Amino acid sequence: MIITKLNGGLGNQMFHYAVGRALAEKHKTRLLLDTRAYNRYLSHNGFELDRVFNIDSNIAKNYEIKKLIGWRASAIGQKLQDTDYWRFLQGSHYYREKYIPFNEDFFSINDNCYLSGNFQSERYFENYKELIRKQFDFKIPLSKQNSFIADKIKITPNSVSLHVRRGDYVNNANAIAIYYTCTPEYYERAMKQIANKMAEPTYFIFSDDIEWVKNNLSFPKNSHFIEHNNGLESYNDMRLTSLCDHHIIANSTFSWWGAWLNLKKNKIVITPRLWFANGDDCSTVVPDGWLRL
Repeated sequence: MIITKLNGGLGNQMFHYAVGRALAEKHKTRLLLDTRAYNRYLSHNGFELDRVFNIDSNIAKNYEIKKLIGWRASAIGQKLQDTDYWRFLQGSHYYREKYIPFNEDFFSINDNCYLSGNFQSERYFENYKELIRKQFDFKIPLSKQNSFIADKIKITPNSVSLHVRRGDYVNNANAIAIYYTCTPEYYERAMKQIANKMAEPTYFIFSDDIEWVKNNLSFPKNSHFIEHNNGLESYNDMRLTSLCDHHIIANSTFSWWGAWLNLKKNKIVITPRLWFANGDDCSTVVPDGWLRL
């Protein structure tokens, strides 16, 4: 049995699930999801994985978590385990991500383990990526408006998704202290790269602050602003992003997954060189072949 701890928005949940699914597949065991964090606070739209995707797992029950990690399952236990000082108390069934860059130690984790961390690297689940893609199949039918946009993307040559993440990155003190905020200059450089690689790209622009984007960035006349997918429909921006030929993403797991789910072999994906405000190493966050600017 593998239990993986979920928190954050949809993009983060997808990393948590992918790494847990990969480890469960390796040990030929079942995967359970610890969603208790969403009982204490509502992050973005809360727990969304099973509503949006055809995932194959169940919610872990309290007794199952406690049976595996004992006192560490309590709220106080979880707080202690999330600090480096108390790492020595984790025990043999609790694995907390040690640092942001990919860690080879992950592959030595035994069965009957509780996973805690972000695990933001394709390398953790690369051996099972076809299974992951299959399980991250959107299961809710597209609305009429999104179907129209999806069809337009599919018939448009050189379609490029561009995602601008604002929201908590500029309004929440905790997020500001952790995450780098992409500048207009980054998007200008990225669009120049795209212009050098293809003729007449068509941009499909996604953001949680479209008005800021319109006021601070310039796009070709044939660009399209997607601004109707809000609240519980926000996941559809990721879905539409994945249909584009190429991508300019933010330092956001949401747009990371939109680009990753694109199956086109010749896709161009441009990402910011910096993901974290303190300059922490993010080299393994970005898959091989993606361009960092």
